[in-house]
Amino acid sequence: MERQNAWKGYKQKQLKELEALCSEYRDFLDNGKTERECVKITIEQAKKSGYKNLDTIIKKKQKLKAGDKVYAVIMDKAVALFNIGTKDIEEGMNILGAHIDSPRLDIKQNPLYEDTDFAYLDTHYYGGVKKYQWVALPLAIHGVIVKKNGDTVNVSIGDNEEDPVFCVSDLLIHLAGEQLEKKAAKVIEGEQLDILFGSRPLPDEKKDAVKANILKLLKDKYDMDEEDFMSAELEVVPAGKARNAGLDSSMIMAYGQDDRVCAFTSLKAMLSVDEVERTACCLLVDKEEIGSVGATGMRSKFFENTVCEIIDRLGEYSELKLRRCLKNSKMLSSDVNAAYDPMFASAFEKKNSSYFGRGMVFSKFTGSKGKSGSNDANAEYIASIRKIMDDAKICYQLAELGKVDVGGGGTIAYILSLYGMEVIDCGVAVLNMHAPWEITSKADIYETKKGYEVFLKKA
Repeated sequence: MERQNAWKGYKQKQLKELEALCSEYRDFLDNGKTERECVKITIEQAKKSGYKNLDTIIKKKQKLKAGDKVYAVIMDKAVALFNIGTKDIEEGMNILGAHIDSPRLDIKQNPLYEDTDFAYLDTHYYGGVKKYQWVALPLAIHGVIVKKNGDTVNVSIGDNEEDPVFCVSDLLIHLAGEQLEKKAAKVIEGEQLDILFGSRPLPDEKKDAVKANILKLLKDKYDMDEEDFMSAELEVVPAGKARNAGLDSSMIMAYGQDDRVCAFTSLKAMLSVDEVERTACCLLVDKEEIGSVGATGMRSKFFENTVCEIIDRLGEYSELKLRRCLKNSKMLSSDVNAAYDPMFASAFEKKNSSYFGRGMVFSKFTGSKGKSGSNDANAEYIASIRKIMDDAKICYQLAELGKVDVGGGGTIAYILSLYGMEVIDCGVAVLNMHAPWEITSKADIYETKKGYEVFLKKA
């Protein structure tokens, strides 16, 4: 059952569409390196497409009707878009759900210190990372500083050409004999992932002169005191732009493609559909990389509460109607899959792997070691999805994430399936997943966007 490589079937028109989409995708990645930045971009694009803030509609006690488009946000780190369909919402929605957080380093709340004429920022890594991949690498800092008076200062240092960059230092090879004897998990440990932040002392300062100079610079640029770190959310990410990869420019190499490649394609599909029968929803959430926890993760009540408000604004709220709406919904849990890598073939089972260039990836189940922690989609649902995609001539493949007992992973699918709705994992194959720089195929991005769009219209 080998699937056709999508590149072989493209005409000039499709290649032009593909390149335009991927150019926009690279911009999305460059400007959306944090959840807050992704939400900001999403809202900007949604407004241009006629979406209105649901909070405003609620405050003005306005009603919703078929054709209306609204969005809801929580804490600037998760967002949901709704295009109200002509059918009763009780009959269910068609949902695309992706996450917009990615593995990174987070600055701690009491981070700044000096050691031997170097200033450092203490970090705590976020999500599943190979810690040794984050050393000797140009890094940028993105995020916000919130003052006690409520003022918010946006921070972005390291991604403009004139900006300085940061790094985690590594031990030179000449002295690394003992280090190289360690297991990969111990070569660099979590407490060694501190950011080298400066080395110039403040003249005439006798104690911690480098730290004092850093604090002066922060005060001059951001009107920031050291205690303001306590109410800051600062994320350390790879510095640099998304780039075409390969001599044929067939791929994209960038930070954060897990899972912003699915967030971007979901958003583009959502904004591309106009009139729909079943209410369409695009749900972009936070905290998936650490278990979908917290107020902005999928386990929170944000999505359910927002659907309650939608039904209420439609003038017909009841608890039963909400439960029927969620049960009758259909969802693509839009998350990435591990692309087959011939350099590490022993980790994959070739017949059931996802491949570059063969289109969007559906996974009946995820999880690990006996499907633990997995959603497992119904055969009937998969059959209906196959028909939708085949009728629209979308290139797709079915795959699992690696060999049985080698590893595995999860998505937000199992959380939404608790409502009784039909859910299947679906996304883009990725090389170097969770590394600072990940790689995707342009063909897969193009096919996934088209597949998500037809799902919203036809499911």
